[in-house]
Amino acid sequence: MAYCRRHHVDLVHITTPELQEKVAAIAKNSTSAHVWIGLRYTCMLNFWFWTSSAPSCYQNWAPGQGPMGDYDCRVTGAVEATGGQQWVGLPDRERLNFICSACAG
Repeated sequence: MAYCRRHHVDLVHITTPELQEKVAAIAKNSTSAHVWIGLRYTCMLNFWFWTSSAPSCYQNWAPGQGPMGDYDCRVTGAVEATGGQQWVGLPDRERLNFICSACAG
């Protein structure tokens, strides 16, 4: 996240099906099995949130993931690089590729 914030804006926030398609296309070219996105989990409050605090009703969780998952603290959201490019929660200590967002223009 620090790299994205220094050089772009933040890790990507997927708030629409159209943006999901763009992220999926990028993730397919990843050298890691998953790609970090700007989703975080708080175990204290037991919910997922975007790092920008932007609200979004769009979700694309893999089965058993997201609100249905059972997580330890320090979990971050990622997109599968293969298959359906659905979202999963993974320990934040894993070293994965990531997708940054940038301002338009």
